[in-house]
Amino acid sequence: MTHDWPFLLSLVTFLPLFGAAFIFLVSGEAEVVARNARWVALWTSLATFVLSLLLWAGFDTSSAGFQFVEHRNWLPALGITYHMGVDGISLLFVLLSTFLTPLCVLASWEAIEVRVKEFMIAFLVLETLMVGMFCALDLILFYVFFEGVLIPMFLIIGIWGGARRVYSAFKFFLFTLAGSVLLLLAILAMYYEAETTDIPTLLGYKFPIAMQTWLWLAFFASFAVKVPMWPVHTWLPDAHVEAPTAGSVILAGVLLKMGAYGFLRFSLPMLPEASLYFTPFIYTLSIIAIIYTSLVALAQEDMKKLIAYSSVAHMGFVTLGIFTGVAQGVTGALFQMLSHGVVSGALFLIVGVVYDRMHSREITRYAGLVHRMPVYAFVFMVMMLASVGLPGTSGFVGEFLVLVGAFQSNTWAALLATSGIILGAAYMLYLYRRVIFGELTREDLKHILDLNRREVAVFAPLVLVVLWMGIYPKPFLDVFNPSVENLVARYQAAIAENAVATPKTQRMATERPQGKVDG
Repeated sequence: MTHDWPFLLSLVTFLPLFGAAFIFLVSGEAEVVARNARWVALWTSLATFVLSLLLWAGFDTSSAGFQFVEHRNWLPALGITYHMGVDGISLLFVLLSTFLTPLCVLASWEAIEVRVKEFMIAFLVLETLMVGMFCALDLILFYVFFEGVLIPMFLIIGIWGGARRVYSAFKFFLFTLAGSVLLLLAILAMYYEAETTDIPTLLGYKFPIAMQTWLWLAFFASFAVKVPMWPVHTWLPDAHVEAPTAGSVILAGVLLKMGAYGFLRFSLPMLPEASLYFTPFIYTLSIIAIIYTSLVALAQEDMKKLIAYSSVAHMGFVTLGIFTGVAQGVTGALFQMLSHGVVSGALFLIVGVVYDRMHSREITRYAGLVHRMPVYAFVFMVMMLASVGLPGTSGFVGEFLVLVGAFQSNTWAALLATSGIILGAAYMLYLYRRVIFGELTREDLKHILDLNRREVAVFAPLVLVVLWMGIYPKPFLDVFNPSVENLVARYQAAIAENAVATPKTQRMATERPQGKVDG
């Protein structure tokens, strides 16, 4: 599809790099450099966000195809191209990345005091890699962005993190890199089989069923770690606890979505028979993640660890929804990813506020904050209720659609997943009650200050987005619907033609409804 802005996607992707280069060239006294680095990073990330809004404004919500497409030669001898574009599945995750980045810069304004210049450079480079990953329409280009994200995040955790930052950074890096080696092998196998790395072309290519199984497992090895799915989730709590607040926001808000995006972009449409074959396996891991990590979250005494484990549980709903293979389930998974990106990011920022003041994340360290921090208590309440999935917040829409899709696909999976919602309410309400309510007995807490103007500027857009998505989700669902319907239709057509499942499973798969999801 043609647009009036032929290079808009590249501009959104690479503008943060220009800001990073400018910061790199800034010199002078340490305080002046730090101040300039903060302002350049803020204005660059805000400009990138405004440009990404133009993508949404110019996006044709009636089309299921890729839009704002850019196609240039990159490695012509190998047939590898610079191919970029967005569809309904990827567009809003580009906006999520550009929306959270300036908020992270603002949140780090005072919290990051050492090597501010390098921190802002790392964040802007990270933004380029995140946006590029969602826009890449060539397998090799996707892999470069997908793996490139590891480098700035490794530095953010390892340099600006907590006491065990080096251990956590290496654990994060090694876990994610191990699976990605198999991903690269799968990409090479697809290249030699189809003689192209072009993603739109590969979406229409029929891989042999025997090959699909191995390709699916290779993709799974990488994407499951990124989600992260149980039992390869153990790197996440360590990374979250040691990362600076802004690092945790991006890690939970965007990086966890990369694995689920991979399942939607590659596993389901390119390897449909293998996806159906492994669906019971995914259901099992998703249900374990939802229930087990919710119980683990309930036992935590560290606020960051509790929210980190809750992320694993919420992403369990996402993987469950993706592999239902029906429109409601897939749309619900996408909406849940978007909602979780905003809500979990906000929850980590909420923890960061009290940590910056009291230098402790222990739940028992706090009580009665509502008496001194009423605005903080209100923001915390909104995000806590959104995490629980209260109707009227973004968390409800995604979980509801996932469960609708799951009931159509597997009633037992839906029933077991529902128990995770109850557990989610338990640990989030437990956290909120212990931190916000009760008697204010500690002397130092009697002088704690409420949110300042900068912090209000960070939380206000997050609260508005959560309520907007919960009360009027139609603009978001309109973006998702055509691409999801196209993906589900092609998936079910492939299953109907060449099912590898038992006759009963085959019949269930081909009879699944494909109803449109309206806001």
